[in-house]
Amino acid sequence: MRIRRVSVLIDGGFFLKRLPKIVERNFCDSPEAVAKSARVMCRRHVQRLIGESWEVKEESRWLDHVYRIFYYDASPYEGVSQHPISNRRVDFGRSTQASFRRDLFNALRRERKFALRLGTVTKESDWRISPNLTKKLLKTRELLPVLQVLLQESRSAPDLAREEQLAELERLTKAWQEVGERDVTFGLRQKGVDMRIGLDIASMSLKNQIDTAILVSGDSDFVPAAKLARREGVEFILDPLWQGVSPELSEHIDGLFTPLKRGAGAAEEGAGE
Repeated sequence: MRIRRVSVLIDGGFFLKRLPKIVERNFCDSPEAVAKSARVMCRRHVQRLIGESWEVKEESRWLDHVYRIFYYDASPYEGVSQHPISNRRVDFGRSTQASFRRDLFNALRRERKFALRLGTVTKESDWRISPNLTKKLLKTRELLPVLQVLLQESRSAPDLAREEQLAELERLTKAWQEVGERDVTFGLRQKGVDMRIGLDIASMSLKNQIDTAILVSGDSDFVPAAKLARREGVEFILDPLWQGVSPELSEHIDGLFTPLKRGAGAAEEGAGE
């Protein structure tokens, strides 16, 4: 059997978003479970390439065919801010999500042939209302003239027009009362992740370090990197984790495959090296 030179590149943000939609909860509810699911996914990819059954676990030599497995993500944001709805102090560096990310990174570092490529998260803007709710709230601007009339109204005797205006104001009040903590988000932006993926694909291809690249992502931004790899003779396989793929991206890959079955256990007990 010839030794393959395979590299798996995992877009971490995409992987964490898609994994709960594919596997059972116990295979993605902890950093250790996610790391194990990532490892099993990579093993199945390589076993498929070398013609080895997925049932082969402890005695498998799949890692002999792996150049490196790269996991791309960004270090958690460490800033602090005041929530505009609840007025509570938000320490992003101590959030549940940040702790989960750090524990996941440590778990992946312990896996053989895994390497982390971490970008950064920076503040792009302050707190902002979700796009869907923003559209709804902007529509309430048409009620401002009603408010102005009532503020200028000096008569206290109710009439039909006044009751209609009060009803409109009640609708305005209700719209704003429905805004909750989850409807506002802090403007954070991930930087340097996509760039690292593209550079690693280009570098490994140009240096002839790999013969097969497996990209776990669904982002069409990687089309240039895929085209370069294929021009250099590298087989380029895409794993979109059961997500739809744009025609632009489909045109520049050699294969489309997802080894994690929907609704099935991803990380078998006792999966060996």
